[in-house]
Amino acid sequence: MEIRARHRRFAWIAGGVVVLAIATALVLNAFRSNLVFFYTPTQVFGNEAPRDRSFRIGGLVEPGSLTRSTASVEVSFRVTDNARTIPVLYRGILPDLFKEGKGVVAQGALGPDGVFVASQVLAKHDENYMPPEAEEALRKAGHPVKPREEFVEKARSSVQK
Repeated sequence: MEIRARHRRFAWIAGGVVVLAIATALVLNAFRSNLVFFYTPTQVFGNEAPRDRSFRIGGLVEPGSLTRSTASVEVSFRVTDNARTIPVLYRGILPDLFKEGKGVVAQGALGPDGVFVASQVLAKHDENYMPPEAEEALRKAGHPVKPREEFVEKARSSVQK
C-alpha cells in the first residue's frame, strides 16, 4: 500500500515539531543550569538564596576581615551590605583591584556551616563602578552611594576625549 502525499507531509511536519521540541528543551535546560542569581548578605540570611545551587553574593569587603593563608592561596574575608555579614572562603588568586572596604561580587555556594565557598571573585574594574544590584542593596542599607548618572557622564566624557 502506497503512502499518500498528505500522510507523508504530515509525518515530516510531526517529525519537525518533535525535533524542534527536543532542541528547545535542551536549550532551556542549558540556560537554566547556567543561570546565576545575585543576592546580598541580608537576602542570604533571609533564606532567599538557594542552598543547592551556585549564586553570586555581593557587597563590600569588611575592613579588617581579610586573612591569607601562608601555606596556600586560600583567603578568607567577610562581605557585608552594612546590615548583615557573610564569611567567604576562596582558594585562588584574588584580582588586583580587590581591597578591603571596596565592592566585590563572589560566585559560589553556601556551605552547611554558613560560610560562602567562592569559586570566583570579581572586583570592580575602576573605583567608580559597582554592579547595579550591589549599589541598590547598599543604598537600601543606608550606605552613601553616588548616583549612577555621575558614573555614566564621567565615562562619556572620557570616551569623547
